[in-house]
Amino acid sequence: MDIQHLVDRLEQALNESTRIPLSAYLLVNEEKVYSLLDQMRVAVPEEIKRANRIEAEKDRILAQAKEEAERIRELSRQEAGELVKRDAVVNAAQHRAENIVERARRDAEALRQDADVYIVDVLQKLEQDLMRTMGVVRNGLEKVQAEQMAQASARDDAAEGL
Repeated sequence: MDIQHLVDRLEQALNESTRIPLSAYLLVNEEKVYSLLDQMRVAVPEEIKRANRIEAEKDRILAQAKEEAERIRELSRQEAGELVKRDAVVNAAQHRAENIVERARRDAEALRQDADVYIVDVLQKLEQDLMRTMGVVRNGLEKVQAEQMAQASARDDAAEGL
């Protein structure tokens, strides 16, 4: 039986008892009060056992919760470690990619400069070759013109001599 219920019944028995006038005493049904006290003596150990069982269950649940919390904490640490490693790998890869791109830019700029130097050299040689060719052409023209003039002059002289 519930101890609270027994306490309520004892209180009810006292409330129903006859009060002795001009005193703080009550006339109680002794048999009823002792019966309730005996029931309380039996119920109290049961209540204590039940409280102990509840306390043990509470301790078991708390231990289980602490174990679960520790497991979750450990999983979180592992996941955080993996994220940090992954982040470090990503950062390293990004840094390497930036280095590769920068090296490619420098190489491209060097190639561009080398190409410009090569083009200038080729164009200068072409200009020199063209200038030599122009000189040859001019000399050829002058020679042909001089020969034409010499022939024309020889024809004029021969025509006059005839």
